[in-house]
Amino acid sequence: MGAYILRRLLLMIPTLIGIMVINFTLIQFVPGGPIEQILAQLDEESSATDRISGGGSEVGGGGGNNGETYQGARGLPDDFIKDLEKQFGFDKPPLERFFLMMGNYLRFDFGESYFRSISVADLVLEKMPVSITLGLWSTLLAYLISIPLGIRKAISEGSRFDTWSSGIIIAAYAIPSFLFAILLLVLFAGGSYWKLFPLRGLTSDGFDDFTFLHQIADYLWHIILPVTASTIGAFATLTLLTKNSFLDEINKQYVTTARAKGLAERQVFYGHVFRNAMLIIIAGFPGAFIGVFFGASLIIEIVFSLDGLGRLGFEAAINRDYPVFFGTLYVFGLMGLVIGLVSDLMYVWIDPRIDFESRNT
Repeated sequence: MGAYILRRLLLMIPTLIGIMVINFTLIQFVPGGPIEQILAQLDEESSATDRISGGGSEVGGGGGNNGETYQGARGLPDDFIKDLEKQFGFDKPPLERFFLMMGNYLRFDFGESYFRSISVADLVLEKMPVSITLGLWSTLLAYLISIPLGIRKAISEGSRFDTWSSGIIIAAYAIPSFLFAILLLVLFAGGSYWKLFPLRGLTSDGFDDFTFLHQIADYLWHIILPVTASTIGAFATLTLLTKNSFLDEINKQYVTTARAKGLAERQVFYGHVFRNAMLIIIAGFPGAFIGVFFGASLIIEIVFSLDGLGRLGFEAAINRDYPVFFGTLYVFGLMGLVIGLVSDLMYVWIDPRIDFESRNT
């Protein structure tokens, strides 16, 4: 097993580099980099100053700056633009910039945000608890609902309960998470009907001054809607997976043999079927978590104004804050690869018969 873990760890390096290469290459062809944004902002400010100066001249009866035009209106000096390029590191060729960036990232040195006076590592550590909270609670809730429901559907396959619940599950799976999140806001956050839950954030004002029990209650009050919205897709998928896993085990020969020996149905189900059917479900917990963490974090964080990693990466991409964008991408990619390895190890831990050592990858 040690050799397999070592191979997977070594494979993470080229995989992560490949992710960064593809995104870094695409960024080179995207117009409107950080320097262009700064220049555009300075140009807007200079235009606004020119309008104010022109208005002042008219009011003052022709007075002003002796016919001279504001410096920004004539374009910024080339030396200033070169200084900006040097400050942001764009005075170097793209290949050199990439190798410098990856060398720093391997040491977990993500640099500093272009537009915020804070290091990227501090930003990631500050926002990560929000995304982890959302992903962890959503995954736990999906498991708590899906496993009992999937078992009940497997036991009563073909019944009216199985048919109606399948219809509800398919409808839940078909609803986009962002649409469901907006629906929850409209219904329960004061949109048009009831104001039962807060509209945004994970805590109320003055949270630090609350008692411990009050803090817990306030925190749970804030996460109900976002967690519900992010759970909807995972819940539907996991329920069907649980049902199919149990049906597959129920139809195997050892179940027929156990029944032939006179074992009660409850003993057959929970003594034999349950352990084997739950293998793929329990071992898939890390993968389910990372799926919710990646898939729902961005949309849910934006809709509910949660200050997490998904929203941080989105805003960095919009603002062309490359250190923050690539830093969050690196963290997301590394987490996905590590949790993929953890999922494999959980399979082995739950069922020692699985041997990854015999595989070539």
